[in-house]
Amino acid sequence: MGGKEKWGDFGAEPQHPGGFISGGTRPLSTTALPSHPLLQRLQLFGSMAFTGKYETESEKNYDEFMKRLGLSSDRIEKGRNFKVISEIQQDGQNFTWSQHYPGGHSISNNFTIGKETEMETVGNKKFKVTVKMEGGKVVVDSANYHHTVEIVDGKLVEVSTFGGVIYERVSKKVA
Repeated sequence: MGGKEKWGDFGAEPQHPGGFISGGTRPLSTTALPSHPLLQRLQLFGSMAFTGKYETESEKNYDEFMKRLGLSSDRIEKGRNFKVISEIQQDGQNFTWSQHYPGGHSISNNFTIGKETEMETVGNKKFKVTVKMEGGKVVVDSANYHHTVEIVDGKLVEVSTFGGVIYERVSKKVA
């Protein structure tokens, strides 16, 4: 990648719709094919696995990632120990994803798996992307930014890559 990208320069490119496969009227047996990927997706959407309220528990590579995003040293220092609250409402393939920061700043994005949507970053930049579901992970993928979110042992695990720098945030469920 040439140059130093700044927060919001995600450069979303067209994505192929992905996500939930539906069809037919006969329910699949969960005992017949317990590890079949389609059944895992059906179980994910049926259980609304992401719905909940989560608080930051740990972060990896925070400083380097925030520098790569172009945040000032002051902003990086201020945000270092923030307990970000993520609130997620999942209704099938439809999501409302909100993040609340100390001091009252919040971001909320609504999206549907497999449909292009406009999203907003913490820096109030907007970009278009098609959010996908791959193997139980919510995936945001554009030219300069890759973000996955999954539930691991009841915790929300987010991994972001921007300009070759990887950041991980793990949040515990609080409601």
